[in-house]
Amino acid sequence: MLALAASYSVIDSHTAGHPTRVILSGLPDLPGTTVAEKRDFFRIHHDTLRPALLHEPAGHAAMVALVPVASATAEFGAFFISSYIYLDMCGHAVIGYAKTLAATGSIASPRAQFTLETPAGAVTAHLTWSQDGALTAVRLHNVASYAGVQSLSVDVDGIGAIRVDLAYGGIWYAIVDAGAIGLPLEPENVSRAMAWGAAIKTAVTAALVSFPPGSGGGTAPSVLFYEEKARLRARHLVVLASNKFDRSPCGTGCSARIALLAHQGRMAQGETYMAENLFGVAFAGRIAGWATERGIIPEIEGAAHISAFSTIVKEVGDKLGGGFLCT
Repeated sequence: MLALAASYSVIDSHTAGHPTRVILSGLPDLPGTTVAEKRDFFRIHHDTLRPALLHEPAGHAAMVALVPVASATAEFGAFFISSYIYLDMCGHAVIGYAKTLAATGSIASPRAQFTLETPAGAVTAHLTWSQDGALTAVRLHNVASYAGVQSLSVDVDGIGAIRVDLAYGGIWYAIVDAGAIGLPLEPENVSRAMAWGAAIKTAVTAALVSFPPGSGGGTAPSVLFYEEKARLRARHLVVLASNKFDRSPCGTGCSARIALLAHQGRMAQGETYMAENLFGVAFAGRIAGWATERGIIPEIEGAAHISAFSTIVKEVGDKLGGGFLCT
């Protein structure tokens, strides 16, 4: 006889290697008028579910979950949970959610697009279908993205003086030329990249205290390392923390990099920026339009694949059922 304390129906997918766990059942009611309000209620009152569903033994350090909720302003609503923080926007997860909606029959060919309310604002997912009705690609029109503090000089423990650019793509990024600091972006260098990225994040966060909001000031940005391969083609590695990195080229990170390139006059509307991950799987990025306030509306195209339909269970008496994470 199995005595269960709780169970949660989930669908797992990966977008260019990075996971999205869509939580379909088992969660409490979440009051609020907007998706952001519902996310904040979850964070304040039910944060114990985050480690229970994302940390080991149910998940791992880099796990990301998407919680579908009703929206009053878009066709769908969702907020994002990572293993350590709540995200306002997550591009790879939106692509993963589109794949999950297709897998469950919630969307189907020939539907061309859907709108999604996120805590960062409304986004649009444009859908590409094969002749047999399979969802093969998603073009995400993201929230307005823009450049922030430029050429910020910081002294980083173990590295020395480096320069970073700040840009926003739904969340803030400190963008670093990996070649300039002698960091080849290869799978065997991930541990070093995470250690360096965490040190850069600490230094940049401290330096940004004196800058105004809207420029990156007061934030703790993730670190986007890029390695130029050709004009408008680069390899990306996004470091989230000392034990967490994005396996995909990163949708919000690509948005931030494209906004920076546009700001610097290095990319124009009609051009395509190819960002690949460590395994050569790429996102295609474009400038879909110009934001009215400033910056651009980026378009990020990628594909997701379903990896599991499952039920996470919590057995009565499991001392580790609430999750654990070693740093």
